[in-house]
Order: sequence, then structure tokens, then C-alpha cells
Amino acid sequence: MSGHLLYNVAITSIPNIGDVTAKKLIAYCGIATQVFNERKDVLEKIPGIGPINADNIIKHKKEALIKAENEVEFIVKNNIAPLFYLDSKYPKRLLHCEDGPVLLYSKGTTDFNTQRVISVVGTRKATDYGTDFCEQLLADLAVHQPLIVSGLAYGIDVCAHKAAIKNNLPTVGVLAHGLDRLYPAQNKTIAQKMLHNGALLSDYKSGTKPDRENFPKRNRIVAGMADLTVVIESSKKGGSLITAYLANDYNRDVFALPGRLGDSQSEGCNNLIKSHKAALIQSAK
Repeated sequence: MSGHLLYNVAITSIPNIGDVTAKKLIAYCGIATQVFNERKDVLEKIPGIGPINADNIIKHKKEALIKAENEVEFIVKNNIAPLFYLDSKYPKRLLHCEDGPVLLYSKGTTDFNTQRVISVVGTRKATDYGTDFCEQLLADLAVHQPLIVSGLAYGIDVCAHKAAIKNNLPTVGVLAHGLDRLYPAQNKTIAQKMLHNGALLSDYKSGTKPDRENFPKRNRIVAGMADLTVVIESSKKGGSLITAYLANDYNRDVFALPGRLGDSQSEGCNNLIKSHKAALIQSAK
């Protein structure tokens, strides 16, 4: 473990200092360690920081380092790989996203920077139409050996992970909580299999529960670490639409599976296609 790890974790533990601000601080100071050693008057002069953020860093740095010590202990004990945004193994596609995580926690065995990365997302209430298409799509894509990314949720997500394993494709589950737990618990068996050719990935520290607000935030990783996102079934206000809009914002390709008019689980996909937020997909070809 790098001697800088403690400070890399600690900078993500300071309240109200998000990924964008943390990266500004590191860019100016050189390394995270230096952020903690800098005087308040120097910090507040950094462009985009100001007196409120500087005061926040000084006030909370001791508490942040204590939290970081506990997290490093958890990382070492549980064989978790911390991926700092300046590390070579960090998912490079996320570097093009302004709000990409400063630090990711990974458990498993995969190359996040493989030649082709595809995110597959969709409704938790998948129909046979959606799951059949998902399984066929991944079977047909197997020859190209893409890395398949999803969110390990019910429905299309877990279907994508299972289809990837069936076709010997590496697959990554991006979680909305710490790596000390798994939600939903029913997916524990598939999660264990994913560790042999894939990974579980999160930017949340251990102890973080799968709170509702964490899911939209983790979707930026699902969208940002892939070359393209495929949406397979989504209701009018489905969570996978957030991933599609984020992928659009990151200038990534988005594809959506069309459905029958009046089918509630296809409404979101049909609207994506209608509003030119996604291209219509019919097959892997």
C-alpha cells in the first residue's frame, strides 16, 4: 500500500469537499498529503476553493485522517484495491468526466481499461422481452470480448451480469454502498462469481448503506467508465434514464431497445429514441 493512501482516502472524508473540489486541491498542491499540510491562507487562494472550503479543510482534517485510518485497515484486511484517479489502473474513461470519483474501491480481478467497455442498464421489473434481448445481445457480443458494466440491481442489471458470466465475459457491478455489504442480498451468489472474472466497484467507503440518494450518484460511474450505454427496458421515469442522460453528457454513445406503444416498461426507451437521446438498437450487429 502506498504511503499516500491514507491522505488519498482522507481527502474524500472531508465534509462538503466533493470530487470536483478535491481534484482542484490536488492539482494545485501536487499530492493529497500536501493539501493537509497547507496553511489556510494558501488554501483559500486556490482558484475555486475560497475561505469557506479552506476553513472546512482545516476544521475537519484531523477527523478525516482518523476515518481514513479505519478505512485503510478495512481495505488491507479485505483485499480491496483502492484506485486513486492518478493511478494507472484507475478506469481511464472516467478521467474525461469532471465529476469522476477521486477514489474508487475495487474487489475482484479485471482490467477496467480494456479495449471495449459496455454498460447495460434497465428496469428492475424486466419482462421476458427485455431479458431475452439482453441474453442474446451478450451472447452475440462475446466474440468481441467487451467488459460488461451494470449496477447489480434486480431485473436487467443482474440479467446482464449473469449473461456475461455465461459467455465468459468480464463483468463489473458498480455499487451504491460500501464493499462491506451487498444489496440486494439475493445477488450475493452472482456477486461471488463476478469476482473471478470481473469486479465489484464503489466510490463509497465501508459502512455506507444503500441509501436512496446513492443510486443516481453511482450511475455516473456506470455511464462514465464505458464507451457506450445500452438501455434495455425502462419506465417513463426509470433510474436507468439517469444513466442514459449522464452518458449523453459525457459524449458517449447511448442505445435503447424499442418497445410496443403502451408497454409501461418500454416507455422510457421509446422516449429516449424519440428525443434523439439514444439510437435504436435491434441486435449486436
